Amino acid sequence: MTETTTRTGDHAVLVLEDGTRYEGRAYGARGRTVGEAVFATGMTGYQETLTDPSYAGQIVMMTAPHIGNTGMNDDDEESNRIWVAGFIVRDPSRVVSNFRSQRSLDDDLERSGVVGISRIDTRALTRHLRSAGAMRAGIFSGDDALLSAGEQLAVVQSGAEMAGQNLSATVSTAEAYTLPAEGERVGSVAVLDLGVKASTLHYLAERGFDVHVLPQTITADEILAMQPDALFYSNGPGDPSASDQHVEILRTALRAGVPYFGICFGNQLLGRALGFGTYKLPFGHRGINQPVLDRSTGRVEITAHNHGFAVDAPIDAVSESAQGFGRVEVSHVGLNDNVVEGLNCLDIPAFSVQYHPESAAGPHDANYLFDRFRDMVIATKTTSQEAGN
Repeated sequence: MTETTTRTGDHAVLVLEDGTRYEGRAYGARGRTVGEAVFATGMTGYQETLTDPSYAGQIVMMTAPHIGNTGMNDDDEESNRIWVAGFIVRDPSRVVSNFRSQRSLDDDLERSGVVGISRIDTRALTRHLRSAGAMRAGIFSGDDALLSAGEQLAVVQSGAEMAGQNLSATVSTAEAYTLPAEGERVGSVAVLDLGVKASTLHYLAERGFDVHVLPQTITADEILAMQPDALFYSNGPGDPSASDQHVEILRTALRAGVPYFGICFGNQLLGRALGFGTYKLPFGHRGINQPVLDRSTGRVEITAHNHGFAVDAPIDAVSESAQGFGRVEVSHVGLNDNVVEGLNCLDIPAFSVQYHPESAAGPHDANYLFDRFRDMVIATKTTSQEAGN
């Protein structure tokens, strides 16, 4: 939660839970904010990052030094608001220069009540978080910058840790809504909104799906009553071990034979539904330049990531699902640290990836996964129709 006050000065301080402090200048709204400090390595895409619901509860630092050059616009937003708990940049752009720009980044941060800090050594902070791991942090500016170091540290250390948090209710839609299929209709897909991005919904509709976006409070019976041709779990914030309800919904759907595709948080929940565990990464993967190996093709893809948790599954062998869903293979592996980046079920129509194939922002190397999902749904429907005959 962010508290803001009127402008009283330009001084700001970033305080980490281990007591490390960085002095800088206020950026965006003035006040205080507390969240998990993480870093994103993309050279661009700050607007998509800020409006990605997966960043709820996190203070995001951009490792690229110069941020804000191209301003902000209404077309590149991935949701209807900025979700980050706080924002850290080294050199905010003094001038906005882009033909698509409608306003400055600083204006949007201030209008949204997002407390930020600039003019700190982001390289040093990145190295610290890589060594010590992502941790709770606070940004203090305005009157809150005048608090003593001890008072500021106490505020930070009293904040909630990301592990154990279920944030789906914070970011999910309150009401169901539908996007109609574009072009030749393939079928319908039920999308469980755990923090879905606008680009994801667009790409599903573009593949011929009527996209039914559902609140995270929906039940398995309600989903099955819709008779969807497929189920999709979106990206989202929080700890997958705190989402037992959504794991059980997925198990019910898989047992009913509903084809499934999940991304990011949806990958972690598929892993748990199959019987694997999940764990928190030291500092996570965040950015639009993460190399991943597609083991089925041998291709290396540059992909967009935003995750602090991962699935604990055997990388080098096909394993058996402890929940009775048959054989499972790790389909994608992160080349920086061998983290599981995708799961493929060999005996049921289900797969998932840990990254964001909608490429907002980021490269388009993984966009083919939406085609793979469409092809899987068509094949499953064809097999079902032939069996019915």
